[in-house]
Amino acid sequence: MSPLALISVSDKKNIIQFCKELVEQFNYKILSSGGTAKHLMEAKIPVIKVADFTSSPEILGGRVKTLHPKIHGGILAKRTDEEHKRDIEANDLELIDLVVVNLYPFKKTVEEGSTWENAIENIDIGGPSMIRSAAKNHKEVSVLVDPSQYQEFLEESKKGELKESYKAKLALEAFQHTADYDTAISCWISKEKGLQSSKYIESYPLIKTLRYGENPHQKAFWYGLNNIGWNSAEQIQGKELSYNNLLDLESALSTVLEFDYAEKDELTTNTFASVILKHNNPCGASISNSASQAFLNALECDSVSAFGGIVAFNSNVDSETAINLKDIFLECVVAPSFDAEALEILKVKKNLRILKLSKDKLPKKNHTSTKSIMGGLLVQDTDVSEEKTESWISVTNKNPSNKMNSDLNFAWKICKHVKSNAIVIAKDQKTIGIGAGQMNRVGSAKIALKAAGKLCSDAVLASDGFFPFADTVELANEYGIKAIIQPGGSLRDQESIEMCNSKGISMVFTQKRHFLH
Repeated sequence: MSPLALISVSDKKNIIQFCKELVEQFNYKILSSGGTAKHLMEAKIPVIKVADFTSSPEILGGRVKTLHPKIHGGILAKRTDEEHKRDIEANDLELIDLVVVNLYPFKKTVEEGSTWENAIENIDIGGPSMIRSAAKNHKEVSVLVDPSQYQEFLEESKKGELKESYKAKLALEAFQHTADYDTAISCWISKEKGLQSSKYIESYPLIKTLRYGENPHQKAFWYGLNNIGWNSAEQIQGKELSYNNLLDLESALSTVLEFDYAEKDELTTNTFASVILKHNNPCGASISNSASQAFLNALECDSVSAFGGIVAFNSNVDSETAINLKDIFLECVVAPSFDAEALEILKVKKNLRILKLSKDKLPKKNHTSTKSIMGGLLVQDTDVSEEKTESWISVTNKNPSNKMNSDLNFAWKICKHVKSNAIVIAKDQKTIGIGAGQMNRVGSAKIALKAAGKLCSDAVLASDGFFPFADTVELANEYGIKAIIQPGGSLRDQESIEMCNSKGISMVFTQKRHFLH
């Protein structure tokens, strides 16, 4: 008896050639419905219509066509089970050996801005039911959910009886396919109706298996969306991205995105930004009148730590910038665009990873971030809220000058991306000292102030959290700091304010902290 294949696909890529080979090489009969049946018949492929097979018409505008005992009985029947054999005979079931189904394009529909009603109609019901039935009975039935599987199925079929391990792999891919589909629907309803989900559900396809994780003995995998973020970045040259590269790139770009991220020729004077990052902390940052100068200013902050670092730009990289970049060992450079001349210059550094990530591929600002803990996940809104400087208050007798206000604003934006406890010293729109990740705030201040040294004269200091004591202000004064920005909110705020007043230092409270753990 000829094997029977049930074909119902929204994505019709390669389906005609695949069905021809099923019929001509393996003597399959084809069972199909709706648009797929019409598509195959137009290609002169013999097709049994589902309505004829079930003796039931398609109803409710096509909502019900494959939800029938003859379809699901034919898929779910165990061939060797005696009770199933009796039911097969009693109900005149014809066994289905292959199910080839992919689903209504729900994701594409909602991405294109569909109405609620149209999106609902693009929720497939019969398709997932057939896929799940076939996957459950995978010892007896093969299930294909993606055109990329067709060729492998044909090659495996040529070898003879399909291996159980291969059918199990197909079942796994099938259940993942329907899980991903249901996840998309669930997330869409939650977003559209403003409903808080009782479960954290996301679905990310595997992009690639990485060489290793943070250390060579750790396995690592990269999952993500295909149309946004790092998977959409164009890697122009260089070695394959590592786990640590991706973490550092994320931190570097997040920092530089505090400033306008623009394609070539879109930026105005003094908005070109460059950030150099090492081990998930900025070791230098600047905004200036050119990308080249911004990079050089950032490099001055800590040229030792910059060795082997990551550099991010918010603007096009030109040849002048490329000349400066090639003189230092770097792991990665990311920017929205690169001049052809710049790429020629950078080609001499064959291992340098160069990534182009354009503005339209950046994620929206309202996404969440997750961290794994034992037995679960912590989920929060990403710290990307627009800073409202009008809510900042000057709390000292002396107000900062306009120039100092600009530096305070710059330092505060960078401080947000430094691991807590974080202290950033800035002057002339560039960092001159950074203290990160210490267990007490004055410890971070000592590191940042010592790194800046004599440059601290008339500079500003930013702190990501409040001062529990006045000791950081006292230390800052010793180095010549003239303005401080911090969240405020300590029970001892008044001590810090009075210390500033006694030393002639301006202090601004943002009334918002930016811890980064």
